[in-house]
Amino acid sequence: MAEKSSILVVDDEEALRTVLSSELENEGYTIASAGDGDDAINILRERTFDLVLLDIKMPRVDGFEVLRFIKERFPSTKVIMLTGFADLKNAIESKKLGAEDFVSKPYDLVDLLTTIERVLSGE
Repeated sequence: MAEKSSILVVDDEEALRTVLSSELENEGYTIASAGDGDDAINILRERTFDLVLLDIKMPRVDGFEVLRFIKERFPSTKVIMLTGFADLKNAIESKKLGAEDFVSKPYDLVDLLTTIERVLSGE
């Protein structure tokens, strides 16, 4: 099987970020993580990722700003937005800005993994 993809996990909730990163590593993905949008942008300047799992509500730089940065500079990088504020407005805004999908928290890990596989294979 081909080498698994690299994923950047961006969430200001450290426990969630740690658990999600660990689960994805167990699935064979190469993982990096960031605690806020500022960190995410700095990491993205250093290396590229196949996919970014991106929380919307974060201090300093929010997910929408990071999404704009990714789509302007790395249009082939896929983005799945994560949010505890699951409303239609955020979903529509995410799609408008170029996100491939939108997952509300708390999410089911199996559903999230299925979404990740679908987004990564949908090239």
